[in-house]
Amino acid sequence: MTDSDDDYVYDEESGEWLPASERAERQRRAAQPEVRDAVGNLLSDGDQVTLIKDLDVKGAGQTLKRGTLIKSIRLTGDAQEIDCKFDGIKGLVLRAEFVRKR
Repeated sequence: MTDSDDDYVYDEESGEWLPASERAERQRRAAQPEVRDAVGNLLSDGDQVTLIKDLDVKGAGQTLKRGTLIKSIRLTGDAQEIDCKFDGIKGLVLRAEFVRKR
């Protein structure tokens, strides 16, 4: 055990004594905006999403078709943007309004 495992802090929001690491994680999640897909599902890091419309990708000269599966998204800290990886496209950022959680 490390010293941080033994440190407890009072969380005024919940009225509980929590390990310092758990309280820090709660604060980090609270500071991050909620990202929702086109139908209102809450998105999180690692989710798989499907495109709900054809999208022209600027700079790649390619169109992602409706129904394309995007695996392992990452949240960017912006409530409307998600970072994605897709074959042949580096640095793909999609707007959450064009995807649906799978």
